Amino acid sequence: MKWITREHVKVDRVACPWLIKKFIDKEAEFLFVPENKILEIAEAEGAIPFDAPQVELGHSNGKCSFEAIIEKYQIKDPALQLLAKIVHGADVEKDLYSQPESAGLKAIAEGFQYLALKDDYEILKNEFIVYDAFYAYCKNKLNN
Repeated sequence: MKWITREHVKVDRVACPWLIKKFIDKEAEFLFVPENKILEIAEAEGAIPFDAPQVELGHSNGKCSFEAIIEKYQIKDPALQLLAKIVHGADVEKDLYSQPESAGLKAIAEGFQYLALKDDYEILKNEFIVYDAFYAYCKNKLNN
């Protein structure tokens, strides 16, 4: 399946593709386009839009897109629930959960913007390991 979001990925727009690939659609293809082209290209490509204004899998009710995807696909994994709180705090102005790890995730995500990587696809390729590590951290934290 194709999935589409805004170009110039950061926290939520990296976390969501990681979540989608790992837990929803292992064959997912991602499209990164200008915000004003998302709905048009989504329709033309048959892609599912996420982390964009006025889409089902976007920010709503104070929650981020990562949380919206977890809710939509009814993912009950406690480690992902904790990771969602960390992603939320790193991504939105009004942090609902006050997870101390959020500041670190935000700094890492912003740091990827300064690495002069070629494009959004290269950022995903390089940054997915960060989410793998945070997920492992969350699993370990919940088991201790």
